[in-house]
Amino acid sequence: MRNENAEGESGLGLRLTVLGTRGSAPVCGPEYAEFGGSTSCYLVEAGNHAIILDAGTGMLRAPVAFPDPPAIILSHWHLDHVLGLGMYARLSKAGAKTNLYVPASSDQEGRKMLDGVYGPPYWPLVLDGYGGTLHVHAMPQELRIGSVSITSMEGNHPGGCLVLRIAYKGKSIVYATDYEHDQLSFERLAAFARGADLILYDAQYADDEYDTYCGFGHSTSGKGVELLRASGAQRGLLVHHDPTSTDEVLRRRERDLACDAVRFAREGEVILL
Repeated sequence: MRNENAEGESGLGLRLTVLGTRGSAPVCGPEYAEFGGSTSCYLVEAGNHAIILDAGTGMLRAPVAFPDPPAIILSHWHLDHVLGLGMYARLSKAGAKTNLYVPASSDQEGRKMLDGVYGPPYWPLVLDGYGGTLHVHAMPQELRIGSVSITSMEGNHPGGCLVLRIAYKGKSIVYATDYEHDQLSFERLAAFARGADLILYDAQYADDEYDTYCGFGHSTSGKGVELLRASGAQRGLLVHHDPTSTDEVLRRRERDLACDAVRFAREGEVILL
């Protein structure tokens, strides 16, 4: 278990800001204005601590100034979840420290994998060449940042993907992006999410689309409702919207949920817990 310094404990509860919630590829256009087109990135604030879940193109909206260095956690290495990291303005700010936690067996392996994404010929320079200081850490099964506890379990996705639970002062958020349901892992996920205040759940596909995309590593809105009920969680936010799903499509799917406690995430929204 890694334990960061415990300074900065002001504030109550958790604050979630949706910086990006599109899956697979960013999109733009008036037909995506309501739910947004930036890929996965979520800011969780707990007192003076800031945790950024994934580094998709929503990172362009991420704040730079924090009382304590923020922690960015990658759920996995697929490009839609790391595409915005190199454009995060804080990394270029002289003297600014940022912690990055990645799914790897060691800090050194994490750094090597990062340099494989960011560096020539795919990117002009490695992230060590920026003006700020980026510390890369292998993500432990349990991470503590002050009074914030972050635990993880392995989800079900090609190449792997971490499911994360962030807990602070009696409140908790479960982040289950890029997750495909099967009976055993779904039971484990329901247990992992037991009693959470909010679950972010991958619902890239409609229920009647799933047979076509089975094995792609994503789930459905119906399973999101089922998870909320099985876990006893308070609220569900459906994420990782398919790039072909317009606002009209997502509004229709939201109306069909028949569950007031579950809805589709919208870029820019803020939820207080």
